[in-house]
Amino acid sequence: MVTKRNAEILVLAGREVAISNPDKLLFPKPKHTKLDLVHYYITVSQGALRGAGGRPNMLVRYPDGIDGEHFYQKRAPKSRPRWIEEVVPRDVAALAWLANLGCLELHPHPVRAEDLAHPDELRVDLDPVPGVTWREVQEVTEITRTVLEDFHLVGWPKTSGSRGMHVYVRLERRWGFDEVRRGALALAREVERRAPKLATSKWWKEERQGVFVDYNQNAKDRTVASAYSVRPTPDARVSAPLAWDEVGECNPADFTLASMPARFEKLGDVHATIDQHAGSLAGLLELFERQGLGDAPWPPHYRRQASEPPRVQPSRRRLPLLEIGRARRKEDALAGLERWKARHAQAATHLEPADVLVDAMRGRYSTWTRIRVNLQHVPEELRPDQEALDPDEKIFSSS
Repeated sequence: MVTKRNAEILVLAGREVAISNPDKLLFPKPKHTKLDLVHYYITVSQGALRGAGGRPNMLVRYPDGIDGEHFYQKRAPKSRPRWIEEVVPRDVAALAWLANLGCLELHPHPVRAEDLAHPDELRVDLDPVPGVTWREVQEVTEITRTVLEDFHLVGWPKTSGSRGMHVYVRLERRWGFDEVRRGALALAREVERRAPKLATSKWWKEERQGVFVDYNQNAKDRTVASAYSVRPTPDARVSAPLAWDEVGECNPADFTLASMPARFEKLGDVHATIDQHAGSLAGLLELFERQGLGDAPWPPHYRRQASEPPRVQPSRRRLPLLEIGRARRKEDALAGLERWKARHAQAATHLEPADVLVDAMRGRYSTWTRIRVNLQHVPEELRPDQEALDPDEKIFSSS
């Protein structure tokens, strides 16, 4: 018989932290519990706080584990310890408190709590489209390093904990959000120029090929899972900081909630000196002007910018795109795709991996999934017409 504990009290940084339901299963396959998650963040706290500490954080909560629904909170719960700021983790006790809320990931904003107007971090998010190999992601990561070095900036790579890679750059706190995003856009375009068959800066998903350099992760109010964050994957992968000589040989599956503590004990935080290398954005801003391409599209829920090109999706202009379904759960949306493929088996055989567009759409408090297919590789005589969405859960808003 298994006895379930209601709570466990930990004393961390001189504070008492109550862990409710410590035996709650968060990761069914490896059987990691909430208390396992708490102990993980205690072990890697020095590195996790270097990435997320002293910064306002978005709460992304998985109260029932990775198989349950998750939701977003911009503010800390009202019932919280007096020593918890809104939400700015500063010590190991705060990390344990966040883990107790079911926050698998740490989602810090790229600013310090004492200066919310000037980011000190530029984030390069390398996001491969379906069908792109991990070797190609590694190659684009190395190209990104070269571009950064050419502009006297130091990049700090880490696995995303999913299919991609992140490269973080510490900045002097002299520029606002729009300028940092502009610098990131210039960087993305330069990476694409140097490796046009491997990388893209195209915002519209249906135009992308290769590895997308997501400049919009630097728009104000965007957050990214930080270093040492545990990701909601079946094997509990983590976003692992790397030394540059590890980028070409690493396997993201090697870095998990179970394996990272031993790595951290052996190597410490391989990004330990990141704060000593704050650089200037001036070179990338000068590059943006030399490129002469102007602004690029912003995420759809952002206010229309004066410098922004028209927000007209390519699919509405020329691409043979069908929308298949919308659902709260990704699994339900993908099941609708399989039903569509069964109805249109001949057309489905012509789809390439990148032709299936799985869009994670963020609402006010949660995400939902939209499935579309690009029929560009399907012969015209086999192309189905747009059908009623399946599934069609009409409950969402992108506000």
